[in-house]
Amino acid sequence: MTLFPSGHATHPQWRMAAALALAQLRAQMALPQYASAPTLGLLYITDHYAGDAQALLDHLASELPGVTDWSGTVGVGVAANNAEYFDEPALSVMLLDVSPDQYRVFSGVAPLPRQPASGFVAHTALVHADGHTPELAELLAEMAARTETGYLFGGLSASRGAGVQFAVAGDGNIAGQGGASGVFDGGLSGVAFGAEVVLVSRVTQGCQPVGPLRSVTAAHENVVLQLDGEPALDVLLDTLEVSLDGDPQPALRKVRATLAGLVDAGEQPRGQQRTGHFGTDTRVRHIVGLDGARRGVALGDRVEPGMHLAFCQRNVAAARADLMRICAEIREELEPEELEPAPLESQDHTGRAMAPAPGMEAQGPAAGHHGRRIRGAIYVSCSGRGGPHFGGPSAELQIVRHALGDVPLTGFFAGGEIAHHHLYGYTGVLTVFT
Repeated sequence: MTLFPSGHATHPQWRMAAALALAQLRAQMALPQYASAPTLGLLYITDHYAGDAQALLDHLASELPGVTDWSGTVGVGVAANNAEYFDEPALSVMLLDVSPDQYRVFSGVAPLPRQPASGFVAHTALVHADGHTPELAELLAEMAARTETGYLFGGLSASRGAGVQFAVAGDGNIAGQGGASGVFDGGLSGVAFGAEVVLVSRVTQGCQPVGPLRSVTAAHENVVLQLDGEPALDVLLDTLEVSLDGDPQPALRKVRATLAGLVDAGEQPRGQQRTGHFGTDTRVRHIVGLDGARRGVALGDRVEPGMHLAFCQRNVAAARADLMRICAEIREELEPEELEPAPLESQDHTGRAMAPAPGMEAQGPAAGHHGRRIRGAIYVSCSGRGGPHFGGPSAELQIVRHALGDVPLTGFFAGGEIAHHHLYGYTGVLTVFT
C-alpha cells in the first residue's frame, strides 16, 4: 500500500503557490511509502485563483506529465491535512494512485454513460456541481443511477466570481469534447470509480434539532402548511417559544437563526430519536419566508405531504461531536482496535500546523498498523462551517487529523455538499480511500 501524494500552499501569486505544492508532491513521490507514478490529480482552488484557473491547470499538467487526468473545482476555502485556507489565495492538490481502468473523468460535455463502456462499470462517483444548474436534484439522482451503488460524494462550487470546474482525461481532452481546455462552468463533472477502488464515506451534520420530528400533513410547493395537522407557522412559533404579536423583531431574529431538517416521505427517520442528532437521511434547508395568510412556513426546497420535518439550529458542540463520531466510525470500520489518535500538532503564528516534535509522530494509518489503511482522504465541508465555526483557525481539519492520523487529505468548502444522491447543507462529507 502506498499513500497518495498531496500538497497545499497559499500565496498572492498562483505560480508561487503551485511551485510550493509541486515541491511537496515531488518530495513525497520520491519516498517509498508514497505512490511514485500516480495518474489522477484532484485540484481545489480558492476563488482568488478562479480567473487564472486555465493557466494554473495547464502549468500543473505540464509540470506533472505523468498525471494524465484531472478533476476539481473552486471553493471559498480549501482543505488539506490539518489546515484550512479561507478567504485567501490558496490551492490543495492530491494525486491518486488508482489503476486507469478503475476510474473515468466525466463532465457535462462527456457525461458518464448509462451503459458500461469499454468494460468500465461505475461503482461510486466524486461529483462537483454548479449550484445554479437547473433541476440539480434530478441530475444528481440520475447520476447516482449510473453507478452500481448509487453513492455519490462531493459538493457544489463556491465562488464570489467564476464557478470553475476541472475535468481533463487522457491526452488532455475528454473523448467527445474536441479541443476543450478542461476548465468548465455549469453542470456536473467529476470522477467515477470502479469496484476495485475501495472507499469509506460518512456524512456529518452541523445542526441540532430544537423540536420534535413531525409529519408534513399539508404543503404547497415549497410552503409547509400543516405539521401533524396543526398550522406550520404556529408550530414553529411554539417550538421557538416566541410570538409575532406586539413587537415581532425578537421573534423574527429567532426565526432567522432557525432552519428545517427534512426527511423524504417513505424514508425511516434515523438518528434523532436515538441520539438527539440528525441522521444522514435529513437534509437541512433554510426558512425563506413566513406565510401569515395561510399560517405556513416557506423553505428553500420543495415540500410534499408525508415528509418529516424538525426545526433545528446550528450548534458548535453538536457539530464537533458529530464530526468526531464519523471519524471514529471510519477508524473502527477500517482497523478495529488498531488505531490510536494522532497528537494534535503545534502551530505557528498563523495557526497552521508545524511538524510534530521528535517522538510525537502521528499514530495513524501511515504508521504501520495492520489492516485496511487509509491512502488518502477527501473532505468537502459547508462554507458556513470551517475553523471559525469550530472555534479557531483550521479547527475543523484538526479534529479530522486528530481522529484519522497523518493521512494525505484534500478538499474544499462548498456551497452545498453531495452524499448518496442528496444535496445537503451545513454538513461535512468525509471520504477515505483504503
